[in-house]
Amino acid sequence: MKAVIVEETNFEPTYHNAKLVDIPKPELTEDGQALLDVHAVSFNHREVWIRKGVYPVIVFDSVLGADGVGRIAEVKGNSSKHKVGDRVVVMPSVGWTKDPRGPEEDYYILGGGPVPGLFSEHFVAQQDDLFKVPDHLTDAEAAALPLAGLTAWRAVFTKGQVREGQNVLITGIGGGVALMALLFCVAAGANVYVNSSDDAKILKAIELGAQGGVNYKADNWDSQLQNLTHGEPFDVVIDGAGGDGFQAFNKLLRMGGIIVSYGMAGKSEVDYTMIAVLRNIEVRGSTMGSRVEFGEMIDFVAKHKIKPVVSQVWPGLESAEEAFNVMKAGAQFGKLVLTLKNDSKL
Repeated sequence: MKAVIVEETNFEPTYHNAKLVDIPKPELTEDGQALLDVHAVSFNHREVWIRKGVYPVIVFDSVLGADGVGRIAEVKGNSSKHKVGDRVVVMPSVGWTKDPRGPEEDYYILGGGPVPGLFSEHFVAQQDDLFKVPDHLTDAEAAALPLAGLTAWRAVFTKGQVREGQNVLITGIGGGVALMALLFCVAAGANVYVNSSDDAKILKAIELGAQGGVNYKADNWDSQLQNLTHGEPFDVVIDGAGGDGFQAFNKLLRMGGIIVSYGMAGKSEVDYTMIAVLRNIEVRGSTMGSRVEFGEMIDFVAKHKIKPVVSQVWPGLESAEEAFNVMKAGAQFGKLVLTLKNDSKL
């Protein structure tokens, strides 16, 4: 079968190859497993970081990709959960079942490391890690959901405790996690505001339900936000950038406000000052989430008919390098998807 692997290179600056290869089709070896015919996969910045050599625990010649959708082609052992022909998405990690505080076991995200990924024509998973796709989603939309959806779900609800009527700031709108966080908050009835360095992305976010947004390159972007809320403070900030933004958050948040940090794409340090301590502002780190949270997220998406934002779709695994180039440039609004087969929604 065809698959995209990460291949080590010695060039400077480091950018390891994403190589399309033929590898043996995986087989079911244990009861409780299922074999998937993969129909579509999507990209995350994580794959770019792996290629740049800055991601921990890279395993070379491992299949890349954490996100995918497909149909079950074969099951091993008795299962009351799934049957052959079911359209499913894959839990994008292993080792975390239900503990709300963190993983119970050694925890790995799929692809590019100790656990093989989904950038392949076929994939073997534990049946417990497979979840039926909500009927309203196309294959491309379903492939865009797992990692970004789970990360956003945990950030918004488990850590951010977002509720109806609250004011929420989501930074760096345009990436997959930020957009899913926007959709979740809007569905929950929160008042969502965004920031970005791209005015066009702010306008697109407003079309998706944001109340407004500001360009963080402006010197007074925090004051502009306060004008948009008519001086009302924010309850929660969902942040994937880190860096100097925390200084502004301290002014924007209410007493006891919450900053949820799910990444630090801009700068890997933040300035948490005594002012924040005195104002009881909490910083809560948040990674992807558990299998239980993944199931809750899928149910929420089905209930509210939420559709992940797909920026661009290419046919076939052979288009992977083109998608990587778009991801590196950072111009996308939403997820980048490869389709391996015609849409199987119907």
